[in-house]
Parts: sequence; C-alpha cells; structure tokens
Amino acid sequence: MSLFAIADTHLSLAADKSMEIFPGWQDYVTRLETQWRAVVGADDTVVIAGDVSWGMSLEGALRDFQFLDSLPGKKLILKGNHDYWWATRKKMDCFFEEHALASLRIVHNDAVKVEGFAVCGTRGWFFDAEADAEKKVVRREAGRLRASIQAAKALGGEPVAFLHYPPLTHTARCEEILQVLQEEKIRRCYYGHLHGSATRAAVTGEREGIQFTLISADYLHFCPQLLRTS
Repeated sequence: MSLFAIADTHLSLAADKSMEIFPGWQDYVTRLETQWRAVVGADDTVVIAGDVSWGMSLEGALRDFQFLDSLPGKKLILKGNHDYWWATRKKMDCFFEEHALASLRIVHNDAVKVEGFAVCGTRGWFFDAEADAEKKVVRREAGRLRASIQAAKALGGEPVAFLHYPPLTHTARCEEILQVLQEEKIRRCYYGHLHGSATRAAVTGEREGIQFTLISADYLHFCPQLLRTS
C-alpha cells in the first residue's frame, strides 16, 4: 500500500479543451494512464492536487471522473484554479455516490489518513493579491489550510500539506500561506500549477524547514510520484 501524488491532470474527455496544444502535452491522457497503471496498485492512494478536469460542471466533468475512477487506487482530490466543476461538498459527495465513483474522494477543510501520513491541504492563491477581494481569498485559503492541517493532526500520523498554487517560488512568496505552514510545523508540502518554463522558478527542496516538491503532471512526465510505501 503506497501513497502517490500528482497535480494538473487537466482532463477534457468531454470538453474541447485539450492540453495537447502546449509543448510536452502531446497524447497526455494515454501517457497518464500508461504511467499510472505501471506504478499504482489497487490498494494504493493517489492525491490529485487540483486542476483535475476542464469540465464546467459536475456533469461536464463526469467522463473525466469516470476515467480516473477506472484507474487503480483511491484518489483524493483537491481544488485547483481551473476546477470550475467544483461545487458544495454535499453536491460533490452525492454526485460521486450517484455515479458509483467509489474510488474518488474530495479533500476540503478536512484530512484523510493514508499510510502514516494525514493528507491535508487547499487550493491556495496568488502571491501578488493586492485588491481587497483577492486579499479576502488569500485569508480564506489560509484559514482552510489551517483547518485541514488541524483535522490531519487529530487523525494522527504526519500531516502532509498539498496545495495547488505554490506557496513560494524563487521570486515570490505567499506570506499568509507560508505562515500557516510554519506555525503548524508542516515538514512536507507538495504543489502544482507551474508548467513549462514557469517550472524554472519552482522551489524543489528544503526551504525554511519545509521540504517543497512540485508535482505538476507535465513536470512529472505524467507519472504519479511515490511519496511513501509500506
């Protein structure tokens, strides 16, 4: 039983929004499926840290969810900035149940214990939020991150934080998010969102006592990254 992670699958099986127009994304759905099946087993868990599907609604993302459900392992899904299908927790849980998507689970203001880790996290937000409305979003995301981490601590095991937006790069940092990570003594943080040339700014390694790891799908060559095996 192992824990894996990946972000930015950007599936669009029922939407005209293929990522194949971008360098490095050619035939990415087939590559993702092949790599996933090669490393993930039925008893494993994969965290998907946002930008899961281009579907504009739960129904619009159904084919993408069914594709993920067909792959081995349990999937823990967090929100990304392009997950327009995201709804209330109750609606998402009911939708998954109604469509027999038994291997999918949302992580939102809570946590899930997996193999000695307690998976927690949130979407995060931009570094340069200056408008009052965007500052409000940053504060809300920081609050959600703290609530999720505290839920993880209540479960036991090491809390491991997953974010969609990077909390810092080599040129910028989101102080509100970083403050929560530091105050809650998080040791590992995984994030996505960065693609192509933007990955050059990614922080990968230890910074300020936290091990940061970029898990964008294209950065990982569409292969879920192993975090822990039992």
